[in-house]
Amino acid sequence: MIRLDKYLCEMSVGSRSQVKEYIKKGRVKVDNEVVKSADVKIDENSAIITFDDKVVGYTKVEYYMLNKPAGVVSATTDNRYRTVIDIIDDKKRKDLFPVGRLDIDTEGLLVITNDGDMAHRLLSPKKHVSKVYYARINGPVTDRHIELFKEGLILKDGTKALPGNLKIINSADESEIELEIFEGKFHQVKKMFEAIDLKVLYLKRISMGKLKLDNTLEIGSYRKLTDEEVKLLNER
Repeated sequence: MIRLDKYLCEMSVGSRSQVKEYIKKGRVKVDNEVVKSADVKIDENSAIITFDDKVVGYTKVEYYMLNKPAGVVSATTDNRYRTVIDIIDDKKRKDLFPVGRLDIDTEGLLVITNDGDMAHRLLSPKKHVSKVYYARINGPVTDRHIELFKEGLILKDGTKALPGNLKIINSADESEIELEIFEGKFHQVKKMFEAIDLKVLYLKRISMGKLKLDNTLEIGSYRKLTDEEVKLLNER
């Protein structure tokens, strides 16, 4: 059971004060009856709620896969930049957030949800959840670098990064690599390459845990996660 105003607020009909005003004006119906009490308790699983005669269905949790574009920030609100939440234009919940962060210039896989327990499991430093990135690097990447990453690099600020699995796709003046890491320090991938005097020119996350970026999802596009994908993210 849930309060009527909380139900409507969670479903992004309006702020708590706006919703109370809508209810007071008779714009909200429960099972086809006008209800003017904001604190009435309803069964969110069976009651039919309408606002201006349009059904407002209840969704407890939402899960989206976003192929994040460059130029947007991994935040819920921002006074300067468009956020990843702004991209999800058909969301029902108002409490969505990105699971972790990608730098403003980094593209690729980002999970958007309101499932705090799942997010905690994926982001907890103790869990060491795998994250795989594709990157272009401004110089040759060698087998020696693979060994250094495997040993665990000392970053420029003196901290030690956990061992990572570096795979060379193409070694040239502009190399292509894939890197699997198991932690999420600020600017982690960029700092790891800075530690070996190389620079990341382009960065894209392609997987997180067992979830892989849908290759058919264009940059800046999103879709709901399938039930199977949600299960993958929740596996311990």
